[in-house]
Order: sequence, then C-alpha cells, then structure tokens
Amino acid sequence: MASRLIHSRLSLSRLYVMVGNKNGRLLSTESNKVDEPFKVEEAETVNVPPPPSEKLLVLGGNGFVGSHICREALNRGLSVASLSRSGGSSLHDSWAKNVAWHKGNLLSSESWKEALDGVTSVISCIGGFGSNSYMYKINGTANINAIRAAAEKGAKRFVYISAADFGLANYLLKGYYEGKRAAETELLTKFPYAGVILRPGFIHGTRSVGSIKLPLGVIGSPLEMVLQHAKPLNQIPLVGPLFTPPVNVTAVAKVAVRAATDPVFPPGIVDVYGIQRFSQQMSR
Repeated sequence: MASRLIHSRLSLSRLYVMVGNKNGRLLSTESNKVDEPFKVEEAETVNVPPPPSEKLLVLGGNGFVGSHICREALNRGLSVASLSRSGGSSLHDSWAKNVAWHKGNLLSSESWKEALDGVTSVISCIGGFGSNSYMYKINGTANINAIRAAAEKGAKRFVYISAADFGLANYLLKGYYEGKRAAETELLTKFPYAGVILRPGFIHGTRSVGSIKLPLGVIGSPLEMVLQHAKPLNQIPLVGPLFTPPVNVTAVAKVAVRAATDPVFPPGIVDVYGIQRFSQQMSR
C-alpha cells in the first residue's frame, strides 16, 4: 500500500513539472533528460461556408467577371449586393434574383455610398478602356474612391481585380496600368492586413453579350494548359509577360470570394500562378 502511494505521488510530481514549466519544455524528474519541445505543424485551412451575417458588395457585379463572383458568393451562402452604373443585371439566370442591385457612379455623386451600409467585404471588378485620361479615371480614381469609402464604412476586407503586367502593352495602355497601380497602392494603404489584389491575365470562360454567349474558353483553355507549364518564358525581358497564361473566370471568382471572406487569406498581390494554385486547392 505504501509503495503504491509513493509511486502515485512521484507520478503526480512528474506531471506537475511537465505542465508547470514556464519555458514550455518538458522536464523529467526521473533523470536529467530534457525532452524536445512540441512541434506544431501548420493546419490546412478548412473551406467552410461563411456565417450568414457576412454581406458582400461586388462593384461591377453585372459584368463578365462580376456576375461570376456574385454567383459564387451566393453559392457560398453570402448575402450579395452589386453596384454599377447601370444598376440591374441583364442576365436572366435564376441566381440574379437573389442579388440586391444598386445603381451609382463611383466618379460622380456620393449617393452610392449607401450601398456600403452593413457590408463586411468588397470585391471590385471596376475597369475599362478608352483614352489614357479615361482609363486612369475608371481604373484608378473610381476604385480609389471605393476603397476610401469602404474603409470609412468599416468594411473588414477588400479584394481588387487588377491586371497582370504585359510588358510592352503597359506602355500602349499607359492610363489603364497607371490607374490600376494607383488603386493597388491605395488599397494596400487603407487595408494593409486585409487587402488582396488579384492580377490575372486574359480571363476566359463563357461570356454573355446580350442573347449571345461567347465561348472564350475555346481559345483560353488550351492556352492555359500550355502556358501554365511555361513559367520560365515569363521571365524573358520585354516579351516574357506575353507568355502569362490565361485563367478561367470561375477560378478568379472562387479565389476572389475566398479572399474576401477568409480572415487568414494572406493580404497582398496574387499573380496568375497564385490564382491557379488557390483555385486548385479549393477544388480538391
């Protein structure tokens, strides 16, 4: 009986030292041995639906990329709203009825800021082509206005669909790229820990133009399969960026929604290869 009692006390003493050591290392009372500290491995992020209270605002939600983002967000159980100059969507798909469509111009009045009420995250697909001054306004100023307003309204995260560099094309579309980069700088300033910039190249998929559906994937999919394995070519000076692989619009939408809702999604710039990698992870 006494032997059992002594053995129990020694066991409790050993357990107390193991738990109570302040340095986080395991000490054994049976010898002078110091055990190795626990090794903690990084856990894989579990892709779970966001809580119902999450509200997403998609800027340009009635466009090619924006409409796919709206549909992806609805599939993930989010409350979704869209803001664009035309307001409602021309799409007749059933999911479009579940989006709150707002009309507003990011370059003119401030009435559009009401669309940010109660919004927890924003994804901007705003962009366009034209003269250099117009391209800077629509790609730069409009997005900067949205980023500042979202920060003021208390949005938690902001995702910006930007564009990959294409070498010589950057000089031909100077206003386009200068506007994009100005918006990126503003985003990383206002949302340093929760701002994500996606830089896809050519985005392919089925694009609706009125009643006509353009199967851009017929060209984009084969090119993506070939060029995603030719990354070294992308490093060639001047012409290298022309080998940037296309990316499917569904992949862009999936990664954008995840970046807008996942609090551990890393902030900063995600290039086309990162978009492909995150999308593949989500498809497993």
